[in-house]
Amino acid sequence: MTGKMASFAKFARTLSNWLNGIAGAGMVAMLALIVADIIAAKAFKWPIPGGIEMVGFLGVVVIAFSIAHTQVLHGHIEVEFVTARLSQKAQKVIACITCLFGMILFVVLAWTSFNYAYSLQVGGEVSMTQEIPFYPFIYGIAFCSISVFLVLLAQLFRTVVET
Repeated sequence: MTGKMASFAKFARTLSNWLNGIAGAGMVAMLALIVADIIAAKAFKWPIPGGIEMVGFLGVVVIAFSIAHTQVLHGHIEVEFVTARLSQKAQKVIACITCLFGMILFVVLAWTSFNYAYSLQVGGEVSMTQEIPFYPFIYGIAFCSISVFLVLLAQLFRTVVET
């Protein structure tokens, strides 16, 4: 891999690591909130107001911010029982096609998420109980989709160079 491609791949990995750290913090916050809500509901007969919607928002953070790192680790489901029997060249072609389709998917997801977040921001949409605005979380999904695109692009470069 050339120097520029290696540094690009390192940037994509570093970005995905940072986003995964945010996802981990979201997971800890979600678990702490659930435990606190259970204790408050059982011991004091007073659940945390809006606890369920906050857990939902944190779920968005956990899922969206961990996707790029999962792609770096090749942690997504891959069905290889058919492709493993093909030649190395055919496997590389399939890997390139898969990366290209993934890149298209995440560019479209980023674009539509950005547009949707903007419409929510302009419309002033907020959650029912805590009145938390929706749009920052949708912008987060758009940003994370771009980071997945970058990881897929780096993997495509690596696959093409190895051919």
